[in-house]
Amino acid sequence: MPTRVSFDHAHIFASDLSATVRFFQEMFDAEIVWEAAAAGARNVRLAVGRGFIHVYDQPPRLPRPGNIHHLGMETDDLDALVARMRARGYQFRNPIRDYPEFRYVMIAAPDNILIELFQVRHPAQWRVAE
Repeated sequence: MPTRVSFDHAHIFASDLSATVRFFQEMFDAEIVWEAAAAGARNVRLAVGRGFIHVYDQPPRLPRPGNIHHLGMETDDLDALVARMRARGYQFRNPIRDYPEFRYVMIAAPDNILIELFQVRHPAQWRVAE
């Protein structure tokens, strides 16, 4: 039988760990599930919906081949989330774009981490079965 593998988290560098954690808490209701000093710096693991973001207290390194382009954050109400973020003064990189399968918009988090906010039109067709 094949070994089961599933995605667990994205690990990002933060020049201001507190600001990055606060952004994910305020915008996506993230919860701190683990915090410790590891590898010489403060680390915070945030639960966000069904996944995790691990934030490492270190300035982002120079861009290099293989860096992640963006984090994708799914919501069940894109319009409400965008309105909430606009009310807090956040600027978006593009208007909401509509496709048959989903709608999305891009925003930058602290340290210019690109985040795609998206809403799936037919969730059962989009997700992997358990």
